[in-house]
Amino acid sequence: MNLHQWRDSGQYFEHAGHQIFYRVEGEGEPLLLIHGYPTASWDWIKIWPELTSRFRCITLDMLGFGYSDKPQQPYSIFTQADIYCTLLAQLEVSSCHVLAHDYGDTVAQELLARQNEGSLAFQMKTLNLLNGGLFPETHHAVFMQKVLVSPLGGLLVKFMKRGTLAKNLTKVFGPNTPPSEQEIDEFWEMMQHKDGHKVMHRLIHYMTERRANRGRWVGALQQATIPIRLTDGVLDPVSGGHLVDRYEALIPNPDTVRLPNVGHYPQVEAPEEVLQAVLEMIDANR
Repeated sequence: MNLHQWRDSGQYFEHAGHQIFYRVEGEGEPLLLIHGYPTASWDWIKIWPELTSRFRCITLDMLGFGYSDKPQQPYSIFTQADIYCTLLAQLEVSSCHVLAHDYGDTVAQELLARQNEGSLAFQMKTLNLLNGGLFPETHHAVFMQKVLVSPLGGLLVKFMKRGTLAKNLTKVFGPNTPPSEQEIDEFWEMMQHKDGHKVMHRLIHYMTERRANRGRWVGALQQATIPIRLTDGVLDPVSGGHLVDRYEALIPNPDTVRLPNVGHYPQVEAPEEVLQAVLEMIDANR
């Protein structure tokens, strides 16, 4: 399946006046997949066929990403969590497994916090996390992220081009697993759809939110009663091996998988290893 087939076989639903792109495929237990920043649900394509052969897979492009609307407005992790809740309610999903990456990890942490306090309308059965800023103190932002979150961010996005994305993606992928030219083209097409690259500085507010809500979101992991596994590409300069070290220090009975030759996008760089880690964990907790 190519990117345009992915788009054309998807659907849209409305949340707070905005159109949100989503896809549902497969049969069996529901599995919710939550993508990262600055890309979209297409990130899952390399593991999607295998997952849809085993699960009813549900994914969407969050507000500001991919093929969803990209309004010039403030963005929040809380709003993105609400969007997932809206979709699962429409699909009448009462429980699901969850797989998340990067920005999506923080959304999953918010959903988990709601489950822990009894306010989530569906049940998360298991949670698989890939590289992401679970702890603000271990999130080593690259230079581009630091500029985007600064007062210069609004100016920078006006000059953002494919080459900008290519340079910054290459920095966070593993040295032996760089993104292909086709993958960069696909990521860029999704980013610039509806001028999405021009809201990147608004979306990156998540870095501030993580600091402000550290107690809630780290506490969600520490207080969780469901199985959680962190699978991490340790060569990631943003959330690599140092993140796993911190996770193992803070989380009771940590379940971690280190991918030694992989960077920030393990589902793209090492899909077979990610599939093995995720399926093993879910199968062990059925």
